[in-house]
Amino acid sequence: QVQLVESGGGVVQAGGSLRLSCAASGRTASIYTMAWYRQGPAPGKEREFVAFITRTDGTTGIADSVKGRVTISRDNSKNTVYLQMNDLKAEDTAKYFCCANGRAAQYWGQGTQVTVSS
Repeated sequence: QVQLVESGGGVVQAGGSLRLSCAASGRTASIYTMAWYRQGPAPGKEREFVAFITRTDGTTGIADSVKGRVTISRDNSKNTVYLQMNDLKAEDTAKYFCCANGRAAQYWGQGTQVTVSS
């Protein structure tokens, strides 16, 4: 099992920045990739992919909707993944979830709320 704990969310003004963290514990050696998703507040809004990073070589992928404003990084010594978000916009308001993909399982954290005020 892998446990994920997100932190770093909060309320920020438009144009501001936040750095989210996701700390993994448990069977972290089984993780191949870690990713961030978000789910906006609108009813029926689906969870949206934001970014991923591989545990081994640090290959990253960023969603087009946030490209240029978001970077993902990792610190394997701390089993932690970071999501740096800059130039935040109102449409970035969402609950951000960390996801870890293992050999035969996917794990999710409880999420951290990001609210961007205009």
